[in-house]
Amino acid sequence: MLGTPVPDIPAADFPLSEPPGAEQDTRRPHSHRRSGEHAHHADQDGPGAPAPEPETNRPHSHRRTGQTGQTVYHTSAVYGGGGARPHQVKRRTRVVMITAGALAVLVVALVLVVVVVKPGSSSAPTYGLIPTAGSASQDGQQVATAFLTAWQEGDLKKAANYTDQPAAAESALASYAKDLNLGKLAATPGAVASVAGSTAALPRESVTFAVSASVATASAKTAPRATWKYHSSLVAYQQAKSSVWFVSWQPDVMAPNLTAATHLATIAVPPTVSMVTDASGQNLKRYDDPGLNTIAGLLTADAPTNEGANSGLDVQIETKSGSAVANSQAPLIAPGNYPTLSTTIDPKAEAAARTSVAMHTGSSMVAIQPSTGHILAIANNAGFNDFALTASVAPGSTMKIITSTALFNSGLATANSGVACPSVVTVQGISFHNDQGESEPAGTPLAYDFAQSCNNAFDQWWPDLSGKLASTAKKYYGLDQPWDIGIGGLSASYFNAPASASGAELAQEAFGQGELIASPLAMASVAATVDTGSFKQPVLTVTAKQLTATPLSAATDAGLKEMMRDVVTEGTGAGLGLGSTVYAKTGTADIKGQEQPNSWLVAFDPTKDVAVAILDVNAGYGAQFAGPEAASFLNAY
Repeated sequence: MLGTPVPDIPAADFPLSEPPGAEQDTRRPHSHRRSGEHAHHADQDGPGAPAPEPETNRPHSHRRTGQTGQTVYHTSAVYGGGGARPHQVKRRTRVVMITAGALAVLVVALVLVVVVVKPGSSSAPTYGLIPTAGSASQDGQQVATAFLTAWQEGDLKKAANYTDQPAAAESALASYAKDLNLGKLAATPGAVASVAGSTAALPRESVTFAVSASVATASAKTAPRATWKYHSSLVAYQQAKSSVWFVSWQPDVMAPNLTAATHLATIAVPPTVSMVTDASGQNLKRYDDPGLNTIAGLLTADAPTNEGANSGLDVQIETKSGSAVANSQAPLIAPGNYPTLSTTIDPKAEAAARTSVAMHTGSSMVAIQPSTGHILAIANNAGFNDFALTASVAPGSTMKIITSTALFNSGLATANSGVACPSVVTVQGISFHNDQGESEPAGTPLAYDFAQSCNNAFDQWWPDLSGKLASTAKKYYGLDQPWDIGIGGLSASYFNAPASASGAELAQEAFGQGELIASPLAMASVAATVDTGSFKQPVLTVTAKQLTATPLSAATDAGLKEMMRDVVTEGTGAGLGLGSTVYAKTGTADIKGQEQPNSWLVAFDPTKDVAVAILDVNAGYGAQFAGPEAASFLNAY
């Protein structure tokens, strides 16, 4: 522990400061004391900085890769004063003849006499300090007071020049202020004691001092700030054959247990949570879903501060890599507590979703409220996997919603444009075949091609789609960027369409294959956007900040609704029992290395204000697996 924010804590109460009874500098064992000071750099009013004490005598202190790779499913500072009068130097006058060379030598000698600081000299040194108190302990305290005064006034260079390592000290003091977002600092000297090995000729005094530092988690005025109070100590010593004293510099002068390889840091401590619940106040873990269990764990470990409870504040010691040093935390502000932290998970929607995914192993589902973006259900039936949020696979033909949006917005087509769907389309030497050789003749409405999920009615537009799939996904659907859905401040991107795609790669992305990656969460949001005509970022907590996107034009949204309704009435979703108010799109994505394709379906029902996406991994056609699950959910909700 570094220390706790209580008034004037005795040294014995400061866990990582001096141990009990540390009136003397007991953290610097006798075995580590200098045996004496060196005569090195006695002329301390010269331009050079002092050499530090010899070291040996120093005190102790997800993606899916399309047709060529494997599927990836992952979780995603003042002191100064005159000294005694200098001894007068008696000189004898003698008339002599002096050569030019001898005169030069005499001048140099006289200069040296001027710059050497002898004991009793009053010359103010550039480095260190000549104290005037009269006793070793009082001199030590004057030196310490000068150093601490300069430090607390923010004159770090002056403070550092009182030490025997000015450059290192100045740098460390600056880092202390930066790392702690330092406000006011007060440092008050206390008890003085001679260090073991101190002599009358070479005095060494240990000075304990109290520090009160205003620290914060960030430089912003709104950042949590508190006063950190603790005790530390320093050693002041007189340099050999000199009147100059120095502070023996080492990092732990600033705070106990600091080393050259560590630094201080302020840490925001999230509020604690007793229980994470669904929207009804029931324990979220009662559903025993891998995704919901993970969410409950993350919110318990890193709860949001915008739900009513404030974060706490700790100071800790960290390594150069930013890792906390064990047991170094000094709590300053205790974090708030949530007896319960509520999510948007709706019990009825969750129950319906769990029943639906139980129909097939490898299934996962997300349900969203389009009007708000609230996530109503997250359900998984894939062992310990949370594919609902973490799957990173091609979205299959559900991508045709975004492709059609790009075509409509560019004026290339409408839902009623005649678009042929040839059985084979060849792009840059790569041939794309429709399933089972199907085709549609010229003049076939694009809405029908969409309803029948005829791939080659979409890939043929690749020369006109450069960059448009990625830009459309982000601009109108809010995809391809990190979302903070309210899981402890974590952000993730749940969809990606490579902006650089071209040629054959872009062609297959148009019908949902290639390097595209998506999760059920992302695709449920796509369906929800078509429902309301405007993107509402999915969230799990009602105070989570939501990103925005450009609303779909009325014409584009109407065209998309027309085509998605055709899927239910005369397309791949016909006969599934989806109902008269449901709009949908099926999807089937071939995955290299899997025996069966992934099955997809996205849908929304405006009358129930719900949108859903289902993914069945290694299953088969979208209509055969994801379809019935969607019908089950929508009919039960």
